[in-house]
Amino acid sequence: MHLSPLPAWPGVPLPRSFYDRDPLVVAPELLNKVLASSSGRAGRIVEVEAYRGDIDPAAHTYRGKTARNATMFGPPGFMYVYFTYGMHWCCNTVCEAEGQGSGVLLRALEPIAGIEQMRSARARVKRDQELCSGPARLTQAMGIAGAQNGIDLVSAQQGFSVLDDGIAPPENLVGTARIGISRGMEHLWRWYVPGNVNVSKR
Repeated sequence: MHLSPLPAWPGVPLPRSFYDRDPLVVAPELLNKVLASSSGRAGRIVEVEAYRGDIDPAAHTYRGKTARNATMFGPPGFMYVYFTYGMHWCCNTVCEAEGQGSGVLLRALEPIAGIEQMRSARARVKRDQELCSGPARLTQAMGIAGAQNGIDLVSAQQGFSVLDDGIAPPENLVGTARIGISRGMEHLWRWYVPGNVNVSKR
């Protein structure tokens, strides 16, 4: 699947080497990067969670490779999209070397481009800060679904990429507990941009 190149945006796609690291390092460094779509929609990443393969009981990959989670075991820099609760899509960036099953869940964006399209995709939302304030809201607003599972974010030729436009992650971040899990709750592997109104939960 090849779509038109991403729209002009003051940034460049993150290289594969960015993702080819421990997700505990990648996750906080993804904050303030931009998830961009060839549809013209874009949002600044303001909330993330890390998942660490077979050492993390909350990870989809904890019990090994399946047809559902195979993308997470692939090369770093790809998008892993999964369906949850029988109604929502969520998206992750694959991290570490192939075979590790690690990644970073994108939990919230600050809408910065294509906002009218996001409003159309989430017509019941009354406030823009709720357009992408949660992993399922984010995918709906950005037009991400099962067709995007396994696309390469680094090549930026399949409709989506994560861009660096020069805005650094916040400093002195403190990890917090991940949301909506029943195992691995002791791991403080969630980070967010302090004070940002688009964060799903502070």
